[in-house]
Amino acid sequence: MKVYHNINEAINIKNPAVTVGSFDGVHIGHQEILRRLRNVASEIGGESVVITFLPHPRKILQEDHSKLRLINNPEKKIERLLDSGVDHLIIHPFTKEFASLSSETFITEYISGMLGTKKLILGYDHHFGRQREGNYEQLKKLGISHDFEVCEVPGVAIHGKLVSSTKIRHALNSGKISLANEYLGYTYSITGKVIHGNQNGRKMGFPTANIELDNQYKLIAANGVYACRVRIGDELFDGMGNIGIRPTLKNSSFAIEVNIFDFDREIYNQDISLLFYDRIRDEIKFKGFDELKTQLFLDELKVKEILKGMPV
Repeated sequence: MKVYHNINEAINIKNPAVTVGSFDGVHIGHQEILRRLRNVASEIGGESVVITFLPHPRKILQEDHSKLRLINNPEKKIERLLDSGVDHLIIHPFTKEFASLSSETFITEYISGMLGTKKLILGYDHHFGRQREGNYEQLKKLGISHDFEVCEVPGVAIHGKLVSSTKIRHALNSGKISLANEYLGYTYSITGKVIHGNQNGRKMGFPTANIELDNQYKLIAANGVYACRVRIGDELFDGMGNIGIRPTLKNSSFAIEVNIFDFDREIYNQDISLLFYDRIRDEIKFKGFDELKTQLFLDELKVKEILKGMPV
């Protein structure tokens, strides 16, 4: 795959089949678009092209984006797109000036003019251009005048509901990890650096690695206790994760931590990833450490039983 950081860098692409989108999550709906893109490119003897944007358009379009939360950080999104098997990935800068382009200008100057697109493959609900004014019907008309064909890819349904990034965010915010994973087509994860905590877990026999996130816009699942796997370098370990304020502890603040089973290594300042498989309970305020410790033993048994049935 060739990677470009501006559309005007992508020249001399043979019979381009192109798709455009933010691709937050690169979920199974996006994966179907990418699959169709590859197939169409093959059918016309051309090359597949994905256009995405950095930063995420909402960071530019929203005056207050402090509450913006994304399913994947930019690096993980790009990694998943790179793994999709397409020929070309264009990561175009999203600026206020670019956002002000009309849909017709975007098609005329970029999709048709710079790329010479032969096939444009888009999801069923795709809108583009200034204030999302462009739609499928307009694209078909522009395609006729600019000599490209538009292919609309139907949505993908899970449990009778069309998958979308919005539904995935709702599932994660509700702690419905297994449902979010179905929508994603892979396991939801977070990545960060291991930092020093207050050692309360170690005192109870459940030492934890505390995680400092690598991106402030990362969407964090609902507070609670989770069945997790932990990736450290090329190794994978089972573990019990916790997201939240740890209400039994005095003066505790929000934290993301994981008790890694059968693990006794020094990993401070290392980057690790937590992969979330299921949420087993809410955070609970216990009367004291003894009651909490008893519950943690029960949680560990439940997590191990859940992970036993999960493929690695």
